[in-house]
Amino acid sequence: MRLTTIRLDGGTYAGRVTGDRVILLPFRDVGELLASGPDWQERAAGAAAPTVSLAEVEFAPLTPRPEKIICVGVNYADHIAEVGLPTPEHLTIFAKYSRSLIGPYDDILLPPQSHAVDWEVELGVVIGSPVRHADAEQALAAVAGYTVVNDVTMRDWQLRTSQFLQGKTFEASTPVGPFLVTPDEVDHARDLDMTCAVDDSVVQKSTTAAMLFPVGEIISYVSSIITLVPGDLIATGTPAGIGAARKPPVFLSAGQTLRTAIAGLGEQANRCVGSTAA
Repeated sequence: MRLTTIRLDGGTYAGRVTGDRVILLPFRDVGELLASGPDWQERAAGAAAPTVSLAEVEFAPLTPRPEKIICVGVNYADHIAEVGLPTPEHLTIFAKYSRSLIGPYDDILLPPQSHAVDWEVELGVVIGSPVRHADAEQALAAVAGYTVVNDVTMRDWQLRTSQFLQGKTFEASTPVGPFLVTPDEVDHARDLDMTCAVDDSVVQKSTTAAMLFPVGEIISYVSSIITLVPGDLIATGTPAGIGAARKPPVFLSAGQTLRTAIAGLGEQANRCVGSTAA
């Protein structure tokens, strides 16, 4: 099953993608659908009408208002090497807030306060059922599906202190979507090719199989700290190729388009737009 959240008639709707059509569901977004109960898949599969053309929809963030957005750092060996960090013994985790989320084709706002806006292609995991104190197998059973995330990062703000959050959650900076793809369609995203390009230049290329801490371990670890609930979003880390590690460093600028793709999950294209806001 492939789900999405679209903008329509001044609001948003969850939808099920079937061929070249989106079947509108009686929920404001995918997160609300997932929170409707353990039978959310039956609810999503049972709707028959109305429909809109997939080619003409405007995509919203897949889960616009998740209770939690958990991010994993330094989870690919090649990225760890390029930034000169030791291989972690435990997960490095931080958070975002929902105001940072944008749709997969929305503009990325380049804030005037940052001069080092960087890219990070990441596999996104969306939780489908409450999970607490889970082992890896139980953790995977709680996954609703997988999506595409770009953890756009203001590096100069991230590196101001040892805490990442301030560089990771600038408003209107993190594209999510376009689709939630259920685990059965992509084998729990165990080995999916992933790429990130700036305009037509590929800057990151890897596979989800290269993660040090796979999805089941990530969810198990986080669930030992706090209960994960339907609609929660986890970004699982990025491979090598970030702009800050290049010599000299390279960052996003106004007018460029950030293109992010994961095989089987979809792709994003986000134009970078300058801001004059104080």
